[in-house]
Amino acid sequence: MQPERFDHFMARANAAYYATHDFSQDFTTAPELTQVFGELLGAWAKTVWAMMGAPEGIMLAEAGPGRGVLMADAMRVWPAANVHLLETSPRLRAQQAARVPRATWHESLATIPPGPLILLANEFLDALPVRQFVRRPTGWVERHVSHGAYVEIPTDYPLPDDPEGSVREVNEAALDFCAALAVRGAIALFIDYGPAQSAPGESVQAIAGGKYADPLTTPGTADLTAHVDFAAIKARHNAQGPVKQNEFLTALGLFQRSDALARKNPARAEALKLAARRLTAPEAMGSLFKCLALCPKGFPTLPGFE
Repeated sequence: MQPERFDHFMARANAAYYATHDFSQDFTTAPELTQVFGELLGAWAKTVWAMMGAPEGIMLAEAGPGRGVLMADAMRVWPAANVHLLETSPRLRAQQAARVPRATWHESLATIPPGPLILLANEFLDALPVRQFVRRPTGWVERHVSHGAYVEIPTDYPLPDDPEGSVREVNEAALDFCAALAVRGAIALFIDYGPAQSAPGESVQAIAGGKYADPLTTPGTADLTAHVDFAAIKARHNAQGPVKQNEFLTALGLFQRSDALARKNPARAEALKLAARRLTAPEAMGSLFKCLALCPKGFPTLPGFE
């Protein structure tokens, strides 16, 4: 069996993981922490639709919708949109259908009908497969996987002249996804983790059973992710941001909405307060996670990116 390029290995491993595992047992995403997160994104999308001129037939899509929690919360704020969900896992589609029954499902962006589109994606790009390169004395090599170990194969892929031992990760899948959105003139909001500026370094990690694991061991049993290269996306497409998640959510009214819910339901007050803190605290998700919006050139400043 020939060595498998690492991005192909990662794609296959994640497809198997999401088809068979309940990710909520391994990690918690922002929509699962508090309904306020999805409600704010629903309000954001509705405002953006108005900024677009309120076109008829607007489509609201989500990439990587998990259990459907974010979209269900968003639709409480904006129920009028035509909802499209990008999901390949039959198991997750069933969970999403229970929460968003009138959605239309797609395996790729290509089958979403033409027309005005707003797309939300929370912790989606980080799960897309990355290519990994290592600088050796003789030049760059690319990592492949064979029998649970890395195999390095020389490459002529164009990369910076980094010092020996440097690692570079390139997410071609993320760049292609953003390119497809740009071609159709969509507005897309990405919330994910990674640095604001491109830099060498290895960021791939695996989570299994709520703990860090070896990404090469028993593929399909762990969630594999990598930091998002926001600067690489912005260098190729018109975009606003990235801004830190705490700045973005605070600007949208996270604390005001959480407080309003707490007053209506005192029994949930402490949980709502803790969730808001976790989403915004620099030592938690507030600084690591960034928000980036793709939009047509010349589009006005979007909410949260002032």
